[in-house]
Amino acid sequence: MNSPFNLQLPVAFGGDHAGFGYKAQLIAFLEKEGIPVLDLGPFSEDSVDYPDFAHPVAQAVESGRAACGVLICGSGNGVAITANKHAGIRAALCWEKELAQLARSHNNANILCLPARFVLIDVAIAMLVSFLETSFEGGRHEKRVQKIACH
Repeated sequence: MNSPFNLQLPVAFGGDHAGFGYKAQLIAFLEKEGIPVLDLGPFSEDSVDYPDFAHPVAQAVESGRAACGVLICGSGNGVAITANKHAGIRAALCWEKELAQLARSHNNANILCLPARFVLIDVAIAMLVSFLETSFEGGRHEKRVQKIACH
């Protein structure tokens, strides 16, 4: 896979019980491609609180321990809201491939958030591939991205 991310570093994964099944399938897909992953949970379909797993993914991306992140919950909203509390994170809720591509090319998103209850697994895989293969365009988008963080 040709990616602007340093995929020598792992892709960090997290979510909640609703995203557990998709998380497992996306991790298996990346491992088959030879891309390292960092699974930060959850590790079963037992009910959990998504912030307990979204914060560690955001911290792994912020610290440089992970190249980027993927968060999956039922709607994608809870994990996106949580991750975006971190200053160095731009987490994008996506539900189709083109949105994942735009999140990267225009917003330099570093965490992909997926709504497991609203997209098919094939769409989730396509979004992940698009997210990992799309570069940030910079240019006119750079100044906008620079304005995102609160100082």
